[in-house]
Amino acid sequence: MKKSTKNNFSEKNSKQNKRNSNSQFYPNHINSSKKNNRSQINSTKNNNYKNLNKNDENNTFSSLKRRKPISKSNGEFSKKNSDVHQEFINKKNFDDWIWGKHSVYEALISERAINRIWCTSEIFSSEKFYILLKDFKSKGVLIEEVSWNRLSQLTYGASHQGVALQLACSKAISLEKLIDFSKNNCANPIILALDGITDPHNVGAIIRSAEAFDCKGIIIPQRRSAGLTGTVAKVAAGALEHLQVSRVVNLNRALDELKKNGFLVVGLSGDGQLSISNFLEKSPLVVIVGSEDKGISLLTQKKCDFLLRIPLKGKTSSLNASVAAAISLFHLTCK
Repeated sequence: MKKSTKNNFSEKNSKQNKRNSNSQFYPNHINSSKKNNRSQINSTKNNNYKNLNKNDENNTFSSLKRRKPISKSNGEFSKKNSDVHQEFINKKNFDDWIWGKHSVYEALISERAINRIWCTSEIFSSEKFYILLKDFKSKGVLIEEVSWNRLSQLTYGASHQGVALQLACSKAISLEKLIDFSKNNCANPIILALDGITDPHNVGAIIRSAEAFDCKGIIIPQRRSAGLTGTVAKVAAGALEHLQVSRVVNLNRALDELKKNGFLVVGLSGDGQLSISNFLEKSPLVVIVGSEDKGISLLTQKKCDFLLRIPLKGKTSSLNASVAAAISLFHLTCK
């Protein structure tokens, strides 16, 4: 009996030991597999991190490669813009422009025909220029006081020293001289006056028609009108050399002066009550041509003795200013 009990105990111990050994084996195997998995995951993460860093380096390098043509294209674009800007500057005709204190001063005292003057307030009030500029302003030359930056824009960054001018293609005479000249050369002279015509092509075409129909002169206001520029002279096709031009500071005051000297003031208007074909007055005339969009200003209309219309038969409601001037001069000179 004791022997069997011992055997049973030993069997139990062996089974227990076997179970314990198994229990010790499996957790160790599981832990080692977990460690292996963790090491694999960590190694994978590290590899991925290295690959990511490598990709980032590659991407950075490739992005730098890509940026080069972009910066190159930007450089080409800016260069292209500068070329276009330079080409635009070259196209702008500065042949009739003078800038700089000494050059402008010499042009002023040489009595050259001047269309327009730009200067800073310091130049205008200076002892050297003040009297000269006042004299030219009284003769109808447009003088504008502008800032230094504005003058730099007008001259495209030239060394202007605060003053610049644009030469005229023809000398202007005073209104008094124009009145005397017209009366001495014709019993019933016609003088053309422009009100608000700023397009130089229209002004040039009107001058051409005025000379062709033997007008004795043309009056151009100092402001709100194109001056005697190169474009005007080109469109006038030589007529400017044979026509007297007076530039006045104020058109309405000039009309009052003309009335005092026996001139009738006639305005061309689509709303005129009298047709130009029915106008039969024989007298020295001043014919006013207004702009296409606004026509003759209301204040100038009040100065008119007659408002004449050109009868139109078609559907077109108005005419170009230069065309209207030519038609009216034809009617007025054929009577």
